[in-house]
Amino acid sequence: LYGNSAIGHVRYSTAGASERKNTQPIVVDYSRGQIALAHNGNLINAGILRSELEAYGSIFQSTTDSEVIIHLLATSQVNSLVDRITDALSKLKGAYSLLFLTETRMIAARDPQGIRPLCFGKIDGGYVVASETCALDLIGAKYVRDVEPGEIIIFQGNKLTSIKPFPEKKAAHCVFEYIYFARPDSHIFGKGVSRVRKEFGKSLAREHPVEADVVIPVPDSGVTAAIGYAEESGIPFAMGIIR
Repeated sequence: LYGNSAIGHVRYSTAGASERKNTQPIVVDYSRGQIALAHNGNLINAGILRSELEAYGSIFQSTTDSEVIIHLLATSQVNSLVDRITDALSKLKGAYSLLFLTETRMIAARDPQGIRPLCFGKIDGGYVVASETCALDLIGAKYVRDVEPGEIIIFQGNKLTSIKPFPEKKAAHCVFEYIYFARPDSHIFGKGVSRVRKEFGKSLAREHPVEADVVIPVPDSGVTAAIGYAEESGIPFAMGIIR
């Protein structure tokens, strides 16, 4: 593929059916040019916002909550793209880790409670944004830091600008990232996923001890927790189920 920027998405169907029309990134042409959006999270007020937008003439092409963000951006009455994004995000409730891509800029944003993860790194003088640190490792990018809750970062060329336009809120990290979603070799919310899963297993052994012959995990996300349970309880670990 030719070009100097790219955006991609591996969709987990949290809103909208698993249909081709709901695939991401969402790419549109609007009055200010072309923009692409990738979204990880769930918007709990998407239905209300969609109804309001449709009442004013917006026509939706998908059933995913992510498309609401594009319509809010396109219909915003403020001037600059960053201000339009800020205006759109101020109307959202729920979880969103976002990446916008235009011909000249890449813009990352994370909801004020930091519900879902988002990080960025550097490679070959440019920047890369991902939901998990393992994505950076796989392409040889150097991890820089997480996108902070409520932060919007504008990447343009080899420079970045950070703004925090929203009031600070209490953190509400999604525990299911540690339990299931994230890869074991990722660092999520400042902690290694594998280590956290192992500690989950140890805690379970202390809170709910049982008499048993063997500890068997349900692959793949349960393996590390089962190892922790086995270590803490002294019951042997074995692979009894193969995926």
